[in-house]
Amino acid sequence: MTLYDFTGQTALVTGGTSGIGREVALQLGAGGARVVVIGRDAERGAAVVKTIVQAGGLADFVPVDLADAAAVAHLADEAARLGDGHVDVLVNNAGVFPFGPTADVDLNTFDDVMAVNVRAPFALVSALAPAMVERGRGSIVNVSTMVATVGMSGMALYGASKAALQLLTKAWAAEFGPSGVRVNAVSPGPTRTEGTAAMGEGLDELAATTPAGRASTPVEVANAIVFLASSAASNVHGVTLPVDGGRLAV
Repeated sequence: MTLYDFTGQTALVTGGTSGIGREVALQLGAGGARVVVIGRDAERGAAVVKTIVQAGGLADFVPVDLADAAAVAHLADEAARLGDGHVDVLVNNAGVFPFGPTADVDLNTFDDVMAVNVRAPFALVSALAPAMVERGRGSIVNVSTMVATVGMSGMALYGASKAALQLLTKAWAAEFGPSGVRVNAVSPGPTRTEGTAAMGEGLDELAATTPAGRASTPVEVANAIVFLASSAASNVHGVTLPVDGGRLAV
């Protein structure tokens, strides 16, 4: 359920088959958007589409490996085609987050992380923002992380990739904002998703360092993303909104 109206809009959500991205896709669908759900798992993608459609919405699943530059280029064209020629909302949610000591990171892993977390969002914005500019409207929301701001052992590569995305958020806001296209970001803290399940007790230990003292749910993070994508945030440009239980306050 969403409080915001996206009727007549097309929204592209990367990493939309699980966790935060799935909740964003469901909320945008409930708000009337035609949702293009991006991911690698066809079964999970079909399940998200089915949920949106059964609730009366419109949705399509496009399987894409965001580490593949050619596939990302094709994705932009396919999303516009599915959206009757336009994409109004872009949510760059997909990300990979291998943790570990810097000395253990090989160059292939480095390249894969940068390809998914930085290159893919850059390519999608490069492909889709100009048409938003021509229409004089559009919203882009990038999903970062609190470790882009807070240095943590074992998270150098992941944090650096998302710090780059936060800087891109500011630069794109300056570049596209004068033409009516808003660009913002959300910075989640510890969040309980399928992807973070492998952290086990480590997730709760990290969450215990926040004033809230608990991990966020995917819905809580999605609420912030959908707000920034909506007209309710009509004069919000270039911000990174923390949804981290107050971790940046301590």
